[in-house]
Amino acid sequence: MDERLTPVPSAPWTATPAPGVRSGGWDLLLVCVAVHIANYVGRVPQLFPVLLPFKPALVAMVLAIGLYLLDRSGQRRVSRLRSRTTACLLGLLLWSALSVPGALYPGLAFRSWTAFALTIVMCFVVASSARSVRDVERLVLVYVAVITMYVALVLARFQLGPESWRLGELYYYDANDLATLIVSAMPFGLYIVLGQRRRPWVRVLAALGLAVLAVGLTRSGSRGGFLAFLAVVAFILLGFTTIPARSRLVGLVVVLAVVFAAASDQYWTQMQTLLNPHQDYNASSEEGRLKVWERGLGYMAGHPVFGVGASNFQVAEGTISPLARRQERGLAVYWTAPHNTLVQVGAELGLPGLLLFLGMFGTAFASLRRVGRYARSLSPPARDLSRLAQTVMAALIGFFVGAFFLSLAYTDMLYTLVAFVLALGKVARERDADAMPARGRAGHWAPGRWRTV
Repeated sequence: MDERLTPVPSAPWTATPAPGVRSGGWDLLLVCVAVHIANYVGRVPQLFPVLLPFKPALVAMVLAIGLYLLDRSGQRRVSRLRSRTTACLLGLLLWSALSVPGALYPGLAFRSWTAFALTIVMCFVVASSARSVRDVERLVLVYVAVITMYVALVLARFQLGPESWRLGELYYYDANDLATLIVSAMPFGLYIVLGQRRRPWVRVLAALGLAVLAVGLTRSGSRGGFLAFLAVVAFILLGFTTIPARSRLVGLVVVLAVVFAAASDQYWTQMQTLLNPHQDYNASSEEGRLKVWERGLGYMAGHPVFGVGASNFQVAEGTISPLARRQERGLAVYWTAPHNTLVQVGAELGLPGLLLFLGMFGTAFASLRRVGRYARSLSPPARDLSRLAQTVMAALIGFFVGAFFLSLAYTDMLYTLVAFVLALGKVARERDADAMPARGRAGHWAPGRWRTV
């Protein structure tokens, strides 16, 4: 019989390790996971080409998977990641595999699926490697640190010329992708700056990092990134309840001041076009976003079950789109990217794939809300867990808004954030399991409610 339970008073927040498992500091698996994040999110090998011959990305991934397979007991059992978000991830992976045989270009779809499968595997490894809320904080610190380093080096190496006011082609991300990456990291930087128990030099470095990210955001010139930034600012002001309003306001004022100081007149002219969308090329050109999205909806309607195949949107643009007939007259046809992650998933994986993708976001947000409520209900509240849950939510909101204008369905950026969600859910469930003997009867934290058994 299901019923709601009230958590009993407990000791201050600690992540009690399972027998035989040390959770005090860094271990080799956590280090390999951190290096993986640095490689696949921070693109460190591209920043330092001297590392490429050593294949650090491949080595770190193989070591992380191998070490995890050797240490799947206690807090790192994969069964502890059981959640609705995990089910959506596995469903998305399965459905993308089913899209391969009927894809417009099966070879491309298969290569995309194998890369996506590795991304999902590493998502689970990242989530499983965290033994406590402190481990999640360590990985969050790596995430924001490597992104800040990437942005700093881009700003130093790609100077803006007299005829260019924004960054162009970069090492891996283009300017629009970079803006969304920056916005996803900003909440973590603010989390570190406002953490009262942080060492002063760590908070100072985090503040400087936030300034670098703010400058990078303006140099990207991305309107989608600007909207994502506004969404994060609104959430932190209105929905971030675990940090005093005065502290949040001061932190955001400083970030906004850097943005306004670093932004050029051309940047604000570009942002003003958001107020007149019908005059923008995205509304009038056949290669503009609105026309591309319209054709993407057509691919979705024409291939509603399995879509045109993973990473096959551009193939569809060049072969089955209404514009493809121009090639018969010798006219050029652009094989355009979808420029919208939801359109990308719906067109490439069909309606079931789109529902699973949206379900992943919906369940992730719901899980973070439950973790936050549970942490605040403890006596005394587990403030670090609650704040970190809301911070990850802010990062996901920024990503979701930015991804509405980009093609980021299979990126490591997204699935690293999802890994943080899974890790926090696992930590909360373990914390509740530790408190079970104090309740006087068996009970456990479950997705969406308290259960007794």
